Amino acid sequence: MKPDELEVVAGASREQLEGWIPNLATDEEIREALEKAFSYRGDVTITCKDGSRVEGYVFDRRTGRTLEESIVRVMPKDGSPRRVIRYSDISALVFSGKDTAAGKSWEAWVRKYWEKRAAGERNISLTPEPLE
Repeated sequence: MKPDELEVVAGASREQLEGWIPNLATDEEIREALEKAFSYRGDVTITCKDGSRVEGYVFDRRTGRTLEESIVRVMPKDGSPRRVIRYSDISALVFSGKDTAAGKSWEAWVRKYWEKRAAGERNISLTPEPLE
């Protein structure tokens, strides 16, 4: 069996968000950035208008008709209690953590498998990388 002969379906493309600092000038930009933060598989840093900051994983968001009615829920990196933050209270957002899903596509897994097999390895077992 040759890897070039395998049927492979192209995966979904992922936007490179790690390190991104979105512009939050309009309501639409805030909504779009927080939707991306929810889909992101790494930590983000949210700065609120009162000056407080929280770094953590966005595990939920609820969008309402207005920014005041919309919330994001965050599990802080430092282990403190979960936070609920209104969209209207957010002044800045940074995709600060490592994207834990980057480079972990099915295609990458198959490529590693065939590289090991071509090198003559036997009993090949590809295991996931640790999540720091």
